[in-house]
Order: sequence, then C-alpha cells, then structure tokens
Amino acid sequence: MYGHVECLAKRMKKGVDSIDGVEGFLYRVPETLPMDVLEQMRVPQKEDELPFVSVDDLVEADGLLFGFPTRFGSMASQMKAFFDSTAHLWEQQRLAGVPAGFFVSTGTQGGGQETTAWTAITQLAHHGMVYVPIGYTFGSGMFKMDSIRGGSPYGAGVYSGDGTREPSETELALAEHQGRYMAGIVRRFATPRNN
Repeated sequence: MYGHVECLAKRMKKGVDSIDGVEGFLYRVPETLPMDVLEQMRVPQKEDELPFVSVDDLVEADGLLFGFPTRFGSMASQMKAFFDSTAHLWEQQRLAGVPAGFFVSTGTQGGGQETTAWTAITQLAHHGMVYVPIGYTFGSGMFKMDSIRGGSPYGAGVYSGDGTREPSETELALAEHQGRYMAGIVRRFATPRNN
C-alpha cells in the first residue's frame, strides 16, 4: 500500500540476481480495495512499473518469494484473495515441491512480523510447496539491537509505522540476504520446469 514491500522486493531481487544462473522477476497482485477506501487510508498512487502477476505465472517459477503487508497479524486481504484464486493450481498440484518464502511489512513492532508469516504457511502447505525460512543465516545482523529492525527467522521485514517510515539499511540488507539465500536454494535444488 505504501511501497514498503516493493522496496524490500527490489532489494531482494538484487540478492537473487547476484547468484549466477538465477534471475528474479518482480510482480504485484491486483488491488482489491475500492479507491475511496484507499484515499481515506492516504495510500499513494502506484506507478505502473511493476506488472500484475497472474496465477498461471506462478508455475513458471523455480522458486517464489511472496511479500505482503499485514492486517491484524496475518496477510493483507489483497494477497489472500490472490492465494484464494490459485485453486486450479492446487487441484492439479502444479506448485507442489516449489520452494517459497515470505517477507512482510507491519505498522508496529507487535503488529505481526512473525504471525504474518506463520499464518501464511498454510497457503504453501496446501499446495505442497517447500517453505524456506531464512533462520539465522543473516548472522550477527539478526541480533542487532541498536536500532529498530523488522524481519525474523521467518523472513525479511520492515516496520512502516504510519506509512511514512522508510526501511532501514539493516532491513534492506536482510531483504537482499533473503534473496541471495533463496536463489542459492533454488539453484541447488530446482530443476527447470517443462510445462
């Protein structure tokens, strides 16, 4: 809504693209809230830089990283609506075995950095996807306490506050790390899909 997830995604792509033989692509899901609601929430207009993803685009990927803001401790309705529209892929098990991870944006420290990822794991489980958390692979960056930092062992994260807080360099570095980490997993285990 406010660009925080997109900011993390762009930095994550940098990490993905740093691994030889792996290329990241950025997409967004369609907005589901009415324009008058978005205006009341003071959501800035989006540029058309990122294309919309279709459900069928998912089967082209050897790995997926899903980013979304939280609403009351779980994924925002826009992302849930997108996952809900994947039923035909579920019926055919087209995403089974595909590695996937999450990154999130929350308004506050207690706003769902971990619960948003926990509750999203059900989407992957029903598809038979392989959940890839980052654990503590970010090393000492996971233990930094000198400033506010989003993210957890479940994935990168950012605190947006009222929508005006910019991601910190540590949050962006964690996103880049997650992209690099996932790309390494994909490169190591994925086989090209022949659909």
